[in-house]
Amino acid sequence: MLQSLEIRNLTVFSEASFSFSPQLNVVIGENGTGKTHLLKAAYSVLAATAEEGRKPNALPPTKALLQTRMAEKLLAVFRPDSLGRLVRRKQGRDRCDLRFTFDEPELNIDFSFAPSSKSEVTIEKAPERWMKGSPVYMPTRELMTIYPGFVPTYERHYLEFEETWRDTCLLLGAPLLRNLKDKKIRKLLSPLEKAMGGEIELDKSGRFYLRMRGQDGLEMPLVAEGPRKLAMLARIIATGALSDQAVLFWDEPEANLNPILITQVASTILDLCMQDIQIFIATHSLFLMREIDILLRDSRFKKTATRFFGLQLSDNGVIVEQGETVDDIGSIAALDEDLRQSDRFLDAE
Repeated sequence: MLQSLEIRNLTVFSEASFSFSPQLNVVIGENGTGKTHLLKAAYSVLAATAEEGRKPNALPPTKALLQTRMAEKLLAVFRPDSLGRLVRRKQGRDRCDLRFTFDEPELNIDFSFAPSSKSEVTIEKAPERWMKGSPVYMPTRELMTIYPGFVPTYERHYLEFEETWRDTCLLLGAPLLRNLKDKKIRKLLSPLEKAMGGEIELDKSGRFYLRMRGQDGLEMPLVAEGPRKLAMLARIIATGALSDQAVLFWDEPEANLNPILITQVASTILDLCMQDIQIFIATHSLFLMREIDILLRDSRFKKTATRFFGLQLSDNGVIVEQGETVDDIGSIAALDEDLRQSDRFLDAE
C-alpha cells in the first residue's frame, strides 16, 4: 500500500505532502488543480516497478535501471514533449522531487529530475525489491469499444494516446478467473451485471459483447457509454486484476454516468475497499461525494478508512487540504457551485 507522497515542483504543485489511507482516497478539486496529474504520477511509479518485476529472470532493482525506466513510464503516461516539461513553470531552475513511502519500507523510492531532463531521472533512493501485482488505472474514457486491435497497434506504431489506455486494455484482455462463482467475486460482479443488464464476453475476434439472458449479445459500440464504463470495471474484476492488495486509480468515475449508475459505482468502490484494495479516485462531482458520504454512514462501510484531499489553486501553486472526512478539507469551488445552483433553483421556485 502507498502510505505517502511528497511532491516538489511537479506541474501545478509547488510543494505538497499527501498522507494516504490504505482503503479509500478521494481527490477533489476543480479543473486544472492537478487531480489527474496526482493519480498519474502515483500510477506511473507503481506500474513501472510492477512491470519490471514481472519480466522473466528479473534482476533486483538498481539505480541505473530505474533512472531510465521511471522516466520512460512518466513520459508514456503524461505525454510531454520531454520529461523536464513536467517541472512546474516558474523562475529559477528548481528540480522536481518525488518521494514515495509504502507500508513495506523496502518499496520506498525517491527521485528527481530537472527542467532540462530529456529521458532520465536521478534516483536518490531505489527500492530493494519490485512491487508485486499490477496497479489498475481507469481513465475517464471507456475503452471497451476501442479494444479490438488496440494493444498490438499501440505497440507497433506511435499513437498519441497515453499509456494508461494500453495498460488497461491489457488487463481487459486477460483470461478470466477460474472460479467466477466465488462468493467474494459474485458480491462485486452481480450488482454491476444487474445494472448493465447482462454479462461481459470477449469473443474470439477480440470484440466485447454485452450478453443478456435469452437474447443475442449486443456489440459494445451499441451499448450506452455509462454501462460500458461499468463493463470495464466488471471485466477487470472478473480477470482478477483487482485482487487482494491491489491498487486502483480511477479518474472521474462519474463521467458520462447517470445518477443511478453513479450510485452503483459508489457502492462498488466501497465494496472493493472492504476487500483490502487501495483506491484513489479524482472527482469534482457533488453527487458522487454525497453518495459516498451516505454509504459511509451505513453499518457495512462505517469502518472504512478514508482520506479526502481538497485541491485549491493559488498564486504559488496548488494548496492541498486533507483529512479523514470531506468536512476536513474546507470549501471546494467545484462543489460549492453545485450547491449555489441548488439554492438558485429553490429561490426560483
